Amino acid sequence: MSSDRADIYARITNQIIAAIEAGAGEFVMPWHHEGTATARPINVASSKAYRGVNTLSLWAAAQRAGYPDGLWGTYRQWQALGAQVRKGEKATTVVFWGQIGANTDEEGDETGDTGERRRLFARGYSVFNCGQVDGYEPEPAVASSEEERIAHADAFYANLGINTVYGGSEAYYLPPADRVHVPVFSSFRDVASHYSVLFHEGLHATGAKHRLDRELSGSFGSEAYAMEEIIADSGAAMILADLSISSRPRPDHAAYISSWLRVLRNDTSAIFTASSKAQAAVDWMHAQQPGNQVSAAAA
Repeated sequence: MSSDRADIYARITNQIIAAIEAGAGEFVMPWHHEGTATARPINVASSKAYRGVNTLSLWAAAQRAGYPDGLWGTYRQWQALGAQVRKGEKATTVVFWGQIGANTDEEGDETGDTGERRRLFARGYSVFNCGQVDGYEPEPAVASSEEERIAHADAFYANLGINTVYGGSEAYYLPPADRVHVPVFSSFRDVASHYSVLFHEGLHATGAKHRLDRELSGSFGSEAYAMEEIIADSGAAMILADLSISSRPRPDHAAYISSWLRVLRNDTSAIFTASSKAQAAVDWMHAQQPGNQVSAAAA
């Protein structure tokens, strides 16, 4: 691994570790959110949603600083809009993958080069939230009603075609039967708690061999088990953000937090791997929706 890539990995991993440690007492991870405008980080210049590890990194920064909106941009992007980053504001690092020899823009998107594929490299960029700039007023978000969001979430999950049994007191995914089990809706304290659990277990189901074929055989306490839990929890949060539903912490994850931190500290590329697989699962879920052709490839 190049020194530049190792530095980017370390910087972003350390941001996420700090956020996990800060929220561990109440089981609040950097990917838990309230389903509001901050839920899906968006680039102010391209209007594209950030993906993968960048989503987690920007969630962590927004949670730490209490930013009221999810719009982010580089210093130059804010300047181009007539806004000014305030003196002394601290930037947040995001990363994109580019190809040596390819033409890419600042969001890592190809700009038209059709030459031979080249070796990938990671490049870090410093971005600032709209709460850190003067001279820019974000447009107010139009929120749908809770009834509309519930109906949308139910239809979205039904389109996944995952065999799901409602009942009992525990939530889990059973790989040999390819079946999700969750308690009935009335067992949960609120709507967000129900969907947080439902989509968490649904994320596990995306790892089945006939779907995305992830490692699902890890035992509790193992690195493989910890990685799969990070994938499921962060991926569910991404989906819930898309559905404008809060992502709630689960107290039973208290047992996982120490293993998550151990994995991230031992391997600074782990959160990149986990978030890439979470993004692939999110893309797969979107691709199951009628008329949606989203690719299942992770960013």
